[in-house]
Amino acid sequence: MSEIPENSEPITAENPSAETIAAPSQMLPVMKFREDMQRELGKVIVGQHKLSEELLVTILANGHALLEGVPGVAKTLIAKTIARLLNIEFRRIQFTPDLMPSDIVGTKIFDFSSSAFKIQKGPVFSNIVLIDEVNRAPAKTQSALLEVMEERQVTIEGETFILSDPFLVLATQNPVEFEGTYSLPEAQMDRFLMKINVDYPNEEEELEILNRFNSGALSLGKSTETTIVLNPVANAAKLSDLRNLVGKVLVEPGILSYINKIVRATRNHPFLFMGSSPRGNISLLSAVKALAALRGRDYVNPDDVKELTAPVLRHRVILSPEAELEGLNTDQVLKEIAEQTLVPR
Repeated sequence: MSEIPENSEPITAENPSAETIAAPSQMLPVMKFREDMQRELGKVIVGQHKLSEELLVTILANGHALLEGVPGVAKTLIAKTIARLLNIEFRRIQFTPDLMPSDIVGTKIFDFSSSAFKIQKGPVFSNIVLIDEVNRAPAKTQSALLEVMEERQVTIEGETFILSDPFLVLATQNPVEFEGTYSLPEAQMDRFLMKINVDYPNEEEELEILNRFNSGALSLGKSTETTIVLNPVANAAKLSDLRNLVGKVLVEPGILSYINKIVRATRNHPFLFMGSSPRGNISLLSAVKALAALRGRDYVNPDDVKELTAPVLRHRVILSPEAELEGLNTDQVLKEIAEQTLVPR
């Protein structure tokens, strides 16, 4: 395991340019991937360093992400930009109340030219699938994503098709709009590796957005493909290699126990009506390994676990009525659990 000098500046979402002095050589490709992605994303997205880092964690951990934020905070834009930088296929599906499962996965249609039925594949057959406003469609349509997200395969009329690798679902939803929406069931939420809260930009970042639009560097209603030159950072093969490197990140038995205790503590906490499933354990482990690699380490430390406890578990737990009466939210409860759980030495 590589040691990091005490005076080295930590790499964080708020400090993306900091470098670990003694980063292990095998993790240098992952670090370069992070740096290149953040540089190219910065051409289109102002700020949102935490969002971009958590999305990179999701990608390297081979998971899916639910982006929750008010309209206009670049949720769709960052998903499209990431697909361009990874040089992989991208599809967008706008969820609406009248959308049917066959509109997502595909269906069997009759081909008059051959006088036979053939499979018409849906837009889910892609590498990155953006589900815009996922809670706009009813449960019947939402359920079409269960097999897709968990098993990365699609069954149409009894015939099963394996999806191409990589495959990533990015779904968005508005946290404050409830009229005409259908809440995602717990089983659906549990399929997402992370639920990422997308916040407003700070004052300086919002001013920079205004400056870019005022100078013509960005414009509403015009695709960034025609206004900004982006240099692809990776492709499907390179992404597979990076994920293999993430798999080599060392996780000590004490860290495994720490993760397990945090997840199990969510099941008997007085402020949580429902705790996380064992899938939360596995997801947290996968996520912290990716985070450590992105920050140039070949080992996971307790701070990685603390930092990702909320993004990985916030959608897997349900607050109790008592917690809601006291004005608490899931992030506060999860932070308390992580802080009170004994850190391994």
